[in-house]
Amino acid sequence: MGYADPANRVDDTALPLSMTGPSGGLSVDDVTVTNFRCYDFARLKVAGQTTVLFGSNGAGKTNMLEAISLLSPGRGLRRARIGDVLRKDTAETETWGVSADIRTTGGAMKIGTAREVTGDGRERRVVAIDGEPVKAQADLGRHLGMLWLTPQMDRLFIEGAGERRRFLDRMVFGADPEHASRVNAYENAMRQRNRLLREGRVDPAWVAAIEETMAGLGIAIAAARQDIVTRLANLAADQEGSAFPAAVLSYDCETAVLLQDRPALDAELALKAKLFSNRSLDAAAGVTTFGPHRADLAVRFAAKDMPAADCSTGEQKALLIGIVLANARMQARIRGFAPLLLLDEVCAHLDEGRRAALFDEIDEIGAQAFLTGTDRVQFSALERRACFVRIEDATLYPQPDS
Repeated sequence: MGYADPANRVDDTALPLSMTGPSGGLSVDDVTVTNFRCYDFARLKVAGQTTVLFGSNGAGKTNMLEAISLLSPGRGLRRARIGDVLRKDTAETETWGVSADIRTTGGAMKIGTAREVTGDGRERRVVAIDGEPVKAQADLGRHLGMLWLTPQMDRLFIEGAGERRRFLDRMVFGADPEHASRVNAYENAMRQRNRLLREGRVDPAWVAAIEETMAGLGIAIAAARQDIVTRLANLAADQEGSAFPAAVLSYDCETAVLLQDRPALDAELALKAKLFSNRSLDAAAGVTTFGPHRADLAVRFAAKDMPAADCSTGEQKALLIGIVLANARMQARIRGFAPLLLLDEVCAHLDEGRRAALFDEIDEIGAQAFLTGTDRVQFSALERRACFVRIEDATLYPQPDS
């Protein structure tokens, strides 16, 4: 399903000036999804505006956000496998697709991604920019940045380090699009090393070559993460007037320690030596026990000097929003445009004052946001400042101004 009635569609040329979205930065004009989750076909036309998607639970709001999230490198906001987002009751050989018309500082372009099934039945995700296939998902990150918050992330500070590493990497992607490729390459090399050590097939030259690759990538990953954490710490003063509390971030990583007081090349040699000396230990453990894949992001509530994990649920949510807003400001400064913000049910635990403050800060950053909620009234402070679309049973109903 898509739009309920063409007569109800928003006319892009008739939008009031207050709804034109970010000026001169990154914005999305429309998104088209095919065979994706609950949608057989849908087109969301928003003309670069901040957009509120509201409707009952299960209507398809988060599915639309997930589709948009796949226009950036990685597995999207649900980290789903390629085949998992194919619409139910669709043949396994069918494809799904997401495309968007976007405006960037370099001009207008069309980007898209889709599932492709090869002749031998294997699936892969393909990406195209202006109709031309590109080899790497990282190419998407060169044209747009994207950050998101979902209800599942509310437990970010109290769950395992893996989720916090992914959260940190998402922040790095926005400033350094090549980071995604480096992380993927490092993890692939590490899996090869782990398999060889577990199987006892330790060809010295082969394993040494893998470890050399891991060392170069590992130091680059640790350095990029540390750089973002440092930049965010330097931006903390900018949050003094924010409705959301400032967080103190630190990168807890033994690999990053290797970079202290020595050139990157020497740090690579040190990491390579550590991997070599740990071969017996890692073979017994079945995993690589040292490297940036074991790092963590430590977060403290600045005003209370308290670990985020010890804060109340409401404080943790506010801290998380504050970190995302700070990162959006940082990306805008580094790249010259703010990232897209995908905020799923972000207003559910915010009072009216904080909701209004959130919308104002999004405007101040210059970001286009896509927000979801069950009730339009939660977004009353955005009336005449945003596009409202009701979603019911995977059908989009553009709403007039209230």
